Amino acid sequence: MDTAFTEEQAEIRRTLRRLLRERCGPDEVKAAVRTPPGHDETLWRLLARRLGLPGLALPRDVGGVGCGPAELALACEEAGRALLPSPLTATAVLAAPLVDRLGTGAQRAELLPLVADGELTAALAVPGGELTRALGLTDGDDGEGGDGGGGGDGGGWAGGGRAGGVQARESGGGGPGGGGGWRLYGQVDQVLDGHSAGLLLVAARTGGYTRGRTLLFLVRAGAPGLARTRLTALDETRPQGRIELRDVPAEPLGAQGTEGADGADVAGALVRLGTTAAAALAAEAVGAAHAALERTVEYVRVREQFGRPVGSFQAVKHRLAEVYVKVETARSAAYYAAWAADGVNGTEAAVASGLALATALEAQRAAAGEAVQLHGGTGFTWEHDVHLYFKRAASDELLFGPAHRLRTRAAEREGLFAAPDAATGAAGRPGMGAGADGRRARKAVRV
Repeated sequence: MDTAFTEEQAEIRRTLRRLLRERCGPDEVKAAVRTPPGHDETLWRLLARRLGLPGLALPRDVGGVGCGPAELALACEEAGRALLPSPLTATAVLAAPLVDRLGTGAQRAELLPLVADGELTAALAVPGGELTRALGLTDGDDGEGGDGGGGGDGGGWAGGGRAGGVQARESGGGGPGGGGGWRLYGQVDQVLDGHSAGLLLVAARTGGYTRGRTLLFLVRAGAPGLARTRLTALDETRPQGRIELRDVPAEPLGAQGTEGADGADVAGALVRLGTTAAAALAAEAVGAAHAALERTVEYVRVREQFGRPVGSFQAVKHRLAEVYVKVETARSAAYYAAWAADGVNGTEAAVASGLALATALEAQRAAAGEAVQLHGGTGFTWEHDVHLYFKRAASDELLFGPAHRLRTRAAEREGLFAAPDAATGAAGRPGMGAGADGRRARKAVRV
C-alpha cells in the first residue's frame, strides 16, 4: 500500500481547503443554514464548476470527474473541517452512487450529468431511521442472509410488508417516466436534505410480508401527493426533512420493478454503498475533529490563567495530547478504509470502513468535548462557534452510530466471538442466523 497522496489528490485537498477558507467561515456557515435549503446554493454551484465536487466519484461518461473513494474521502475531510452545509453527503456519497450502480442507461444519462453539474441534488430516504442498518453498518439485516423478517431479501428495515415504513403498489398501465404505474404510500423521517433535494431515492416494500421485496424508487420534486417538511435538527449544518408519500407516482430505479425482479440486489447494492459511505463519513468526522482541536490549541495558547497561558499547564497538555492521538488514529483508519473500498475484497473493506467510522465518531466526540471544556465559560455559550463542532459530533453519533454498534457489526463480519456449532464444533457467525448464541455474542462485543 502506497500511503503517499498523488499530486492530483493533494491538489484537490489544497484547492478545496483554500476555497472553503475564503467562502465558508463560521459566519457564512450560520447564514447558510438559515436559508430555506439549508446551504449556500451559490457556493455549491461554484464547487461543482471549479472542482466537480458533486460528481467527483462519478464516471466520466456521465459527466463526472472519474475519481474514486480516496478522493471523495479527502473532499469530505475538508468539508468536515469547515462544517460545510451542503448536499455533499446526501447527493455525492449516498444517492448518486446508487443511481450509477442500479439505474438504467436512460436514467443514468438523464440524471447523473445534472448531479455532476450541481444542478440536481438527491437524497436517500430509508424508513424508520434505519439508514445505518440498510447500509449494513449495524445489525445483521443487510442482504447477506440476515433475519430481518422482510421476506428474505434483507430489507426488513423498509417496513417488512406490515404497517409502517413505505409501501409500493403497482396500479397497472404505464406510469410516469415508464415506471409501470407504481405508487408509494408512507412516511420517512430524518432524511438528509430530504426537504430540498430535487430527486428522492425512496426504499419501499412491494408484495406484502411473505413475498415482499425491497426496491428503490425515484420520486421527483413536485410530484403530486408528495409533502416535505424541514425538521428542527440538533446540527443545523446537516439539515434533515420529513417526507410524506400519499399515492405518489414513482419510477423504479433500474429494472427492479419488472416482474420477477429480485430485491436482494438492491439490499446488496446498499451494503456495498455502506462501505464507501462509511469511509467518507469517517473522513468528514476526522476533518471536524481536527478543526475543533486546532481551534482549542489556538485558544489555550492565548487564554491566561494565574498569569500564564492555560496551555502551559501540564494537565491541559495531556488532555490535548490524548485528543491528538485519537484524531490521528481516526485519520489513519479513514484513509485506509477509503483505500480498501477501492481495491480490497468486500468483507475486509466493509470491516475497515465500519471500524474507521466508529473510531472517527469517538475522536470527534472527544475533540468537541474538550473544546467546550477548555474554552471555559465561553465554551458553554450556545452561540459560540465551538458549539457548531459539539452539535456536529452529537448529531453524527445519533445518525451514523453509536460506535459500539458499528464495532459489533464489524466483529460479526469478521467472525469474532462466534459460538461453536453444537454438531460440528465449528465456529458460527453471530448475528447471521446464530440465534441465542448470536445474541450473546453481540452482548459480549458491546461489553
